[in-house]
Amino acid sequence: MSPLPHTALNADAVKLAYRRWAKVYDTVFGTVSSFGRRCAVEKVNSLPGKKILEVGVGTGLALPSYHNDKRVTGIDLSTDMLEKAKQRVKKEKIDNVDALLEMDAEATTFETDSFDIAVGMFVASVVPHPDRLFKELQRVVKPGGHILFVNHFIAQKGLRSYVERIMAPASKALGWHPDFAIQSLLPPEVLKRAEVNSVPPLGLFTLVSFER
Repeated sequence: MSPLPHTALNADAVKLAYRRWAKVYDTVFGTVSSFGRRCAVEKVNSLPGKKILEVGVGTGLALPSYHNDKRVTGIDLSTDMLEKAKQRVKKEKIDNVDALLEMDAEATTFETDSFDIAVGMFVASVVPHPDRLFKELQRVVKPGGHILFVNHFIAQKGLRSYVERIMAPASKALGWHPDFAIQSLLPPEVLKRAEVNSVPPLGLFTLVSFER
């Protein structure tokens, strides 16, 4: 199935949306996304390699859950969300976070092969060009390393699919695509070999992982 066309997001639209979300993000979205974050971090913790890139680190909800031997760099496009993450690191005395940087995930300033693992949590349906995000993570992760995404992907049928398509025109206000298809992110040859697992609640999110 071809990726669904969707309303374009740009960096300014994303920043504006998450400026509005920043103060209430943990309350509104933190609980429903907690299972997905937990599954993603558990997978990261089980993999070899110490240098971790978390893309779309947001308010830093996942940061306390990484094992101490993982050195984490987090990036996000939202200054407001990053400020919350920095406050969390300071308040909870998290000492394995190397940096929290405002950066475009589609065009980072990291050197090639900088990280052992890259994980994008709820970011694939936010960036304007998911295919560029995929290519950039391929660039910054070492060969033999791992790339993971936990994200909402559109249902193929049923009531949820109908609701997601109806919500699609609100993408800019929401700051993410309700009608986001996994094929918009991963090319067929990668999707074919990727490990894909549904996570609670109600299979709303999916964890995808594959070797670089």
